[in-house]
Amino acid sequence: MDTALAATAGPGTSSPTGSTTTSSSSWFSGIVRGRSAKSVAPPPTVASSSVVAAISESVGKGSRKKQLKGALFKYGSNPAQVAFKTGDFTQQVVFVGGLTDGLLATEYIEPLSIALENNNWSLVQPLLSSSYIGYGTSSLEQDALEIDQLINYLINNENSEGVILLGHSTGCQDIVHYMKTNFACSKAVRGVILQAPVSDREYRATLPETPAMIDLAAKMITEGKGNELMPREADSAAPITAYRYHSLCAYMGDDDMFSSDLSEDQLRQRLGHMAGTPCQVIFSMADEYVPEYVDKKALVDRLCRALGGAEKVEVEWGNHSLSNRVQEAVQAIIDFVKREGRSGWDDPWS
Repeated sequence: MDTALAATAGPGTSSPTGSTTTSSSSWFSGIVRGRSAKSVAPPPTVASSSVVAAISESVGKGSRKKQLKGALFKYGSNPAQVAFKTGDFTQQVVFVGGLTDGLLATEYIEPLSIALENNNWSLVQPLLSSSYIGYGTSSLEQDALEIDQLINYLINNENSEGVILLGHSTGCQDIVHYMKTNFACSKAVRGVILQAPVSDREYRATLPETPAMIDLAAKMITEGKGNELMPREADSAAPITAYRYHSLCAYMGDDDMFSSDLSEDQLRQRLGHMAGTPCQVIFSMADEYVPEYVDKKALVDRLCRALGGAEKVEVEWGNHSLSNRVQEAVQAIIDFVKREGRSGWDDPWS
């Protein structure tokens, strides 16, 4: 089904807790790149002509509405399981958003889709059962099942030759969990990009109601009421079950993968299975959802080591969604896709 996807220009993407950040445009800032454990020549910091062209095409039409033209399709039986694809190619970047996210979740989506098309890649934006306000009644396991169904669809209906998974915010947890499942179609993943892999637990710990709500969630789970809803004050953005609240907010909950107070062993336990997959971490050095007491440089280094030597991209002054560093975001993603996308894939059916 060919269609056009449009959204009026406005505030930036949602956060791990469902709030928004203000969008601004600044094309130039320092990107510090590194590689822990793996040796690779750093890509140039000057934006490539294809990325500059994509940004120019995206923003050069004044105040017009943002639009993407592509195909809308269903990939599963759940009514929520639809996806939007731009570009008609046999290799795809799949964007997995964070809490409250859906289509056009970040400012860099539109120019990224153009830059990917210029490099013969499609961009796929799936809606999961957890999209928008569905996250509170879903789980990482459900998201992983639906990501696998999506990749299965791309293989069987779009002749996919492999995908790169791009996670934003809590979507990074979805991807890390998916890669640990060893589902059949996970073999088709050529690489993984984690943009803003931050701790929902550490951010929510700054909210006054959190300690009492964690205790209530734990009590409900103990009483066999994990799938029942928490009081409204637990999460103002969406209805949320005791299980999902505990997963997001409790120490070593299922979603607790990127917290700065986890030990090296705990990080390896949560992230170490990613060592065999090419991985890039894009970390915003002014991420408003990382508490001020966290040493961001030390944290991203520890995350990259635990991931088995992931490529590190530090975006100076970048906010959570990189709405103020769109060009740097697109450039980093395209560099990774062009480099790691050539590595091929394992046929899940072989």
